[in-house]
Amino acid sequence: MTVPHPPLDPELQDLLSSMPETPPLDKQTLEMIRPYATLPAETAIASHLPVDRQEISIASFDGAQIPVTILRPIGSDLTGGNAPCVYWLHGGGMIMGDRYSQIDIPLDWLARFGAVVVSVDYRLAPEFSGTTLVEDCYAGLVWAADHATDLGIDLGKLVIAGTSAGGGLAAGTALLARERKGPALAAQVLIGPMLDHRNNTASSHQFDGAAIWSRDANAFGWHSVLEGIGDGPVPSCVSPAIADDLSGLPTTYIDAGSAEVFRDEAVAYATRIWAAGGQADLQVWAGGFHGFDALFPHAALSQIARQTRSDWLGRVLAGSAVRTPTATDR
Repeated sequence: MTVPHPPLDPELQDLLSSMPETPPLDKQTLEMIRPYATLPAETAIASHLPVDRQEISIASFDGAQIPVTILRPIGSDLTGGNAPCVYWLHGGGMIMGDRYSQIDIPLDWLARFGAVVVSVDYRLAPEFSGTTLVEDCYAGLVWAADHATDLGIDLGKLVIAGTSAGGGLAAGTALLARERKGPALAAQVLIGPMLDHRNNTASSHQFDGAAIWSRDANAFGWHSVLEGIGDGPVPSCVSPAIADDLSGLPTTYIDAGSAEVFRDEAVAYATRIWAAGGQADLQVWAGGFHGFDALFPHAALSQIARQTRSDWLGRVLAGSAVRTPTATDR
């Protein structure tokens, strides 16, 4: 039985209809699809040149070396230590993509706010599973904070942001930072975030057929991550929607489309932040499908979504938005 769902924005629907259908996601098709989720670095940043790019590797929690890219405005003065930092986590269902995936989103903030962008290549499921992905992300965040002077960043303007799987990992990393009294975050930006392994909301059932990211694809992504946990409880840093306590988190921006799997878990996460006394701005874009503004950035709805998100971040960085005290402030 087909479950009715909100209609797509007409312009987005026309753009989406021009794309070829992708096969159902499983272990066999994953290897075919993965190359299409990445771009060469030069291609990914081509529209935002010139930027200064530095490639390094850092040690993760288990000693493994993981790649990190640092992007700065050309000619930026690092001696002042007053640049914002956007710590970026890419999307891809936790099973595909790399540190350059969707990089145009934080590069807009590099151009507008003079931000330093730090993007980490967390390891992917199913090759790596359990808490490995979020621990990689946390290790990169700690590294960025520890090297604030070298990076020329203001630790009072340290923002974590991510889209899709990266949004969920950003939320999980923020939970770890709170619990471990790690780096204090000025804000978290969760774009169409993948937050809930239970995959059982109304919106997840509405999109169990053909979609950019369907309920079935979501189930495969989560299964790939949770294989390493076995029969034990799922940690809240892996599936932030199950966290008992959402207090003490940084001020949060959450957005999603009305026509996507993650709509209801995004709304629920914002609601629970408010219930815990925190600050969250929530936008649900009518007619937006999952990742619409990354896939078609020039569509009218995409431009509005990006502008609204960037305006919010501008207010946070200017100190004019309400900031929730985090656990490290107390």
